[in-house]
Amino acid sequence: MDVVSRADLTWETLDLHTAQPFGIARWTQSVYPRTLVTLDRDGVQGRGEAAPNAFYGETRGTVEAVLPLLVGALDDPWDWDGLHTRLSARMPQGHPSVKCALEMAAVEWCATSVGLPVWRLLGLSPSTLPQSSFTVSIAELPDMRRQAREAVAGGHTILKVKLGTGRDEAILEALREEVPHVRLRVDANAAWSRAQARRLLGVLEAAQVELVEQPLAAGDLDGHAELRARSGVPIVADESLHHVSDVVQLARAFDGVNLKLAKLGGPLQALRALRIAREHHLTVMMGCMIESSLGISAAAHLAGLCDWADLDGALLLADDPFSGLEWEAGSLNQPLAPGWGVTRR
Repeated sequence: MDVVSRADLTWETLDLHTAQPFGIARWTQSVYPRTLVTLDRDGVQGRGEAAPNAFYGETRGTVEAVLPLLVGALDDPWDWDGLHTRLSARMPQGHPSVKCALEMAAVEWCATSVGLPVWRLLGLSPSTLPQSSFTVSIAELPDMRRQAREAVAGGHTILKVKLGTGRDEAILEALREEVPHVRLRVDANAAWSRAQARRLLGVLEAAQVELVEQPLAAGDLDGHAELRARSGVPIVADESLHHVSDVVQLARAFDGVNLKLAKLGGPLQALRALRIAREHHLTVMMGCMIESSLGISAAAHLAGLCDWADLDGALLLADDPFSGLEWEAGSLNQPLAPGWGVTRR
């Protein structure tokens, strides 16, 4: 772990490890590089987390390469519009998790300087957050059964099951048998063909699945629109949503959108996307990557505005470098401490 400093901006990349291998349709991984950014000015700190994802064109290397080019972007932490303009000018395409880290750092610096939690600084109401799902990742069937049992024993009553295999029907049947009373959601991570998705609609409905995330390829809006017309289960966009500007066109093909700060460019961009989604009558999930409690807390500050939450990223870690998030029986409490409300261990 190397700490790099440029003026009042510091960053370091940590390897976060999941407690067990985390499998989705595209890959299985246990190690997730995350870059922590700190703005330290006038005795006040603001922190952000870059959670790069190769699907969105980012890696540890791209994050570390572009950060030195952005040192001057935070000259005025209060100038949020200016920050977005400067980041867009210097990086017109891509690098959303880097933009997220810098926007997080600016917003927390402002909130901490006035002693407020970020949600209060943004003028949001105190609220009860939607209960978060807990993810059952792709593995051998006995292991997926075990994951589900342990999650329910730990107080989680909503499970999100990763699918996108040749045995998806068997997985759903096994988990419904293992934990029959939980609320069940499905995430195919863009892995199904149109024919496979049509075939599985009845299976999803029979299993009383609450929603299915991204069944088809990210660019297949026509396929998603056709599927939505057939489906009794809400269909939610994840991989199809890369930018705030995508939300409008997704409204014709999806019932809802999954907002992740690291893919949209930060909390302020996610808030913009959320408000556009509401204007277009979309339901909204606040989601996450595999992130530390710093990244999860930032998402939690907006989650009270959403219908669904999937904020278990830090719960899946063996080595979360932050503490301070409060969970009760699978529910995340709204942060109350200044800034993002978490502290470094």
